[in-house]
Amino acid sequence: MTGHSGVVRIGVAAPASRIDTALAARVSRLAGERHAGRAEIVFHPQCFLSDGHFAGDDDTRARAFLELANDPGFDALWVARGGYGSCRLAAQIVAGLRPPAHNKIYLGYSDAGTLLAALYREGFSRLAHGPMPADLLRDNGETAVARALDFLVDRAPHTLEPSVDGSHPTAAFNITILAHLLGTGFEPDLSDHIVMLEDVSEHMYRIDRSLWQITRNPGFRRVAGIRLGRVSAVPPNEPDFGKTEDDVMRHWCRESGIAYLGRAEIGHDVENRIVPFGRWPD
Repeated sequence: MTGHSGVVRIGVAAPASRIDTALAARVSRLAGERHAGRAEIVFHPQCFLSDGHFAGDDDTRARAFLELANDPGFDALWVARGGYGSCRLAAQIVAGLRPPAHNKIYLGYSDAGTLLAALYREGFSRLAHGPMPADLLRDNGETAVARALDFLVDRAPHTLEPSVDGSHPTAAFNITILAHLLGTGFEPDLSDHIVMLEDVSEHMYRIDRSLWQITRNPGFRRVAGIRLGRVSAVPPNEPDFGKTEDDVMRHWCRESGIAYLGRAEIGHDVENRIVPFGRWPD
């Protein structure tokens, strides 16, 4: 999908934490180098606001997201970064969506998973878990951001997580985000989906507890299977938990009867591949 001029217009909002103007300039420059004349990135001014932890207060962040989502002049809405705060906006955003919002791509991960879940529950069909502008700040971050741009502009197959083959609908989440979504009214129906899960900066006992909660949920047990992405920057614990993320995933899949399908190329790093929600793009 491209705009009337043949240029893909990508709006960026920050429903959680802020970014700075220098990062926005670097992302725009990379887009110009990689997709000259074919991509235009517009950073909503809200991305640069600061209100404690957040990129502006809740109402400001929600209004910015809705302005981009409901504007038919944009082909995609790209979440600027993670952090925390998207869950505080979910109800306001869902209530404020208008028909043009259905006709664009939404891309993000981590904290943005709450909004992807809410939109998927509302029937949105062009959603994906994948890199965000703030990933440019990582070592070799250009790799991740270029992958996101290739997906947004061309839907390039090389950007997808390698196991995505259309045999099942897919979805991907941060483990902690998904655990907190359960029972909130924003939890999507993931029946027959292959669900890919990753996390960062959580103690292993918390990963274990979240996977217990997720796999005990009756609705979630209708998934076709789970793939485990990277669980990185795990803080040390005293005493040591004594099990790896693979150990705990296998344990809870076995206990719940959910198929464990192996590892996935997703995580809070530059190798984070894109996972569409559902069977899109086809």
